Order: sequence, then structure tokens, then C-alpha cells
Amino acid sequence: MDKEFWRRSLAETLRAALFTTLFSLLALSLVAVAVRAYCPPQTTVTALNWAVKCVGVFLFCLLFIRRERALFKGMAAGLISCIVTMLLFALIGGGFRLDALFALELPVCALLGGAGALFGAKLRKQ
Repeated sequence: MDKEFWRRSLAETLRAALFTTLFSLLALSLVAVAVRAYCPPQTTVTALNWAVKCVGVFLFCLLFIRRERALFKGMAAGLISCIVTMLLFALIGGGFRLDALFALELPVCALLGGAGALFGAKLRKQ
């Protein structure tokens, strides 16, 4: 594997993670407006948070990951975006807490990133 492969792979992975993070921040800021207006229960807020992250990871890995080893690049993008989003929300919200749901969110985002990347690679071949 040459140097160009690693550079391209890193660029694809980081681009997918960056756009997923930006999508999550934008979408969840819009969700926060609705939360302020309607005051839903905490479980609803958590479910919306998960849904936005999962859709973002799948969609942007599908769009940005190309070529060989798509599964691994997609999984890496899912993990990176999940961790970066969690850290950004901790900075914005003023608190940092790890719970059992975050431990479950990491593999879910990795699997969805890998699935999105594989699906996108299959669609591009045809």
C-alpha cells in the first residue's frame, strides 16, 4: 500500500467524520429549540440525539467513503464523529459524563459507518 492510499483514506475518513459532526451539531441545535418549546421527557431527547447521530453517520459515510477498505474507513469515521460530537456537546453544555448509553453508542456508530460506507461503495460500482 502506497503513501497516496493512506493519505486518501485519511482524507475520506476525516471528511465523513467532520460532516457528520457538523450535521449533528446543526440538527441537534434545531432539536434543542423544539425541546425548549415542548419540554418532552428526557428519554425522547436521548432518542432524538441517537437518531440524528445514527442518520448522520450512515449518510455521510455513504456519501464520502470510496474505494477499497470502505468498511474500516466507515467504522473509523463513525467512531471519530461519535467521540468528537460527545466532546463538543460536553464543551457546549458545560458538563462531561459517560454512561452506559455512550458505551453502546460507540459500536452502533461504528457499525452504521461501516454499513454506510459499504453500501456507498457498492452503489458506486454499478
